[in-house]
Amino acid sequence: MTVTNGYEQSDREQKLDFINLNDLEKEAEAIIPKGGFGYIRGGSEDEWTLRENTTAFNHAQIVPRALTDMENPATETDAFGLHFKTPLMMAPTAAQGLAHSQGEKDTARGVAAAGALMAQSTYSSTSIADTAAAGNGAPQFFQLYMSKDWDFNHHLLDEAKKAGIKGIILTLDAPVDGYREDDLRNHFQFPIPMANLTEYSEGDGSGKGIAEIYAAAAQKIGPKDIERIAAYTDLPVIAKGIMSPEDALKAIGAGAAGVYVSNHGGRQLNGGPASFDVLPSIAAAVNHQVPIIFDSGVRRGSHVFKALAAGADLVAFGRPAIYGLALGGAQGVQSVFEHLNDELKIDMQLAGTKTIADVKHAKLTHFPA
Repeated sequence: MTVTNGYEQSDREQKLDFINLNDLEKEAEAIIPKGGFGYIRGGSEDEWTLRENTTAFNHAQIVPRALTDMENPATETDAFGLHFKTPLMMAPTAAQGLAHSQGEKDTARGVAAAGALMAQSTYSSTSIADTAAAGNGAPQFFQLYMSKDWDFNHHLLDEAKKAGIKGIILTLDAPVDGYREDDLRNHFQFPIPMANLTEYSEGDGSGKGIAEIYAAAAQKIGPKDIERIAAYTDLPVIAKGIMSPEDALKAIGAGAAGVYVSNHGGRQLNGGPASFDVLPSIAAAVNHQVPIIFDSGVRRGSHVFKALAAGADLVAFGRPAIYGLALGGAQGVQSVFEHLNDELKIDMQLAGTKTIADVKHAKLTHFPA
């Protein structure tokens, strides 16, 4: 263990042996300090939306196919002009130093080893440059929590371009913090500095709760902000937090090069729909104009399959990868990605889909669960 400001951080570096991603949560709870674990795991209010995110995958079913005369399905895919070994993606997740002393650097190493896309957060424990360098040339996106201070926004975008970042994810669904009761019960304040805040001399975030961090973020965000960011950088801008067809089309009209369907993993508006339940209508409205990233509640290969079949191009997840980080560092993250990808391959074989393009055309049935 490493101790930073009195907070114990895992130093583990090992491959993981586990049955499914859900098993990792209890194992990680045993080694991540209570406040940090509550921040990572928790959702807002009574966490109905958090739970529904996973339950909603039962609202659609994969139609098994026989006599397909195929074997060895391949998970390679392309999106945003980039090639990946898998359609899985690391969702941008803040403060990964809560789980491991190497934080986002080890996550980047593990994601790169799995051949997936890494996304890092404005509120990362390690800097944009250090996280990008840890990926050793593998593609990464940067998630921007837009600040009221446009000098700070420009600073972050400049740092992202210098680090070789391939896309900007603009988070739209967090102008304020959701009512996260675990954090309140635990009186949680970030013990680990946030490197990107430190670099700009805005304070490093340590000793603050997430609501205080968000207070410096922009509460008023509109289409012109997408236009402004797209004009400032020649990188694709992906609009994150889209939960309706109308907002998807508005974002594309403002210059978004991608749509990210997500309810922030059930951490923001509790009582809203599961991300999977709104994905098909958004995909129909987007109609292949831009790629679609999807996250929230993904725990199984079948969830990944269903999201792709419902219109997603990349499928992201966060919490299980962070648990893998705590339990095994970079190798733990790699283990989580490879396990989920292996589950996906089994589902692809049983559904008679040879490629990810085939999965996107697979038939889903829709019986109420």
